Amino acid sequence: MARRRGKNEGTIRERSDGRWEGRVLLDSGKKKIVYGKTRDEVRQQVNQIVRDKEAGLQIVTERQTLGQYLESWLPVVKQQVDFGTYRRYRNFAQTHIIPALGRVQLTKVTPQQLQKLYTKLQEDGLSTTTVFHLHSALHRALKDALKMGLIQRNVTEMVSPPRRRHHEMIPLSKDQARALLTSVFGDKFEAVFVLALTTGMREGEIFGLSWPDVDLAKKSLVVRVGLKEAEKGRAIGKTKTTSSRRRIALSQNVVDALTRHRERQREEKTKAGELWDSSFDLVFPNHFGRPLIPDNFVKRHFKPRLKQLGISEDTRFHDLRHTCATLLLADGVNIKVVSEMLGHADISITLRIYAHVLPGMHEIAADSMDRLLDEQNT
Repeated sequence: MARRRGKNEGTIRERSDGRWEGRVLLDSGKKKIVYGKTRDEVRQQVNQIVRDKEAGLQIVTERQTLGQYLESWLPVVKQQVDFGTYRRYRNFAQTHIIPALGRVQLTKVTPQQLQKLYTKLQEDGLSTTTVFHLHSALHRALKDALKMGLIQRNVTEMVSPPRRRHHEMIPLSKDQARALLTSVFGDKFEAVFVLALTTGMREGEIFGLSWPDVDLAKKSLVVRVGLKEAEKGRAIGKTKTTSSRRRIALSQNVVDALTRHRERQREEKTKAGELWDSSFDLVFPNHFGRPLIPDNFVKRHFKPRLKQLGISEDTRFHDLRHTCATLLLADGVNIKVVSEMLGHADISITLRIYAHVLPGMHEIAADSMDRLLDEQNT
């Protein structure tokens, strides 16, 4: 004869349809109900709920699916991230996660199911980097679910996502950088190339730069905003981190290039007349004063220039930023100064990215010490 269960151990009964039902009274006053084909199956579920309750774990009573949760989560996270990030989250959820696991109860998603999904997506042709980002998006979604008490654990933390493939850095050599600057002299976008190569500014920072943030007299500019993807085209928004907001000193070459650029822009503005949108006051707008689409610039101006100079077309516009950092570090400029110039949140980021340049700096330090000591003995 089965032992009568105690007051806090839940109850088990056989239903009229032949299935078994277990109930546990939660601290909230609600009841957690489970079902099974046998008494032993239900008993195991009830005992687990009791153990979780005693351990202080949240007992989830809602039966929503992963798909239902993600559809309700997306409008919330849209308010917390920039549009580009939200668009990726939405695409991952609606194109890959929901079709595969959308009907699974949120509380019953398993690590095995996720690992199987990641493997299938790679077999279907998705890159390891894309699957890595999908994993990150799902991790954030389930982290929020855990915070709200909808699940007991974040199963993405029990899965090994594929490694993210890092783009190979292709910085220009000193001679290539000089050749590029020589070739764009007098070009409409000359100042874009000069800024990228001499300041290390990001693409979005350059195309989001406005004239009020440029002080040619004091040879400096301030990075406060950047051009970002928006629901309708492009928009100017704040930089992602406080460290990205910074003041950058400008060389005379940059000042001269920006001065020439401003004169050309004034002529273009006069030619456009009333069609020119003065509300943005951008340094590098399109033909009508509005935000320029960076992808068009890369396709129509950057890539053709690389081809003309015989530079690898695998070189990205972002590699001009790497070129700036690499040349400065190789020339012995203090890495803390370079880090601040690039807008890195921490010097460790600069050290990690440009570690390949640093070994040569040991020789520079040794040569400097010889020079200092030789000067002292003369």
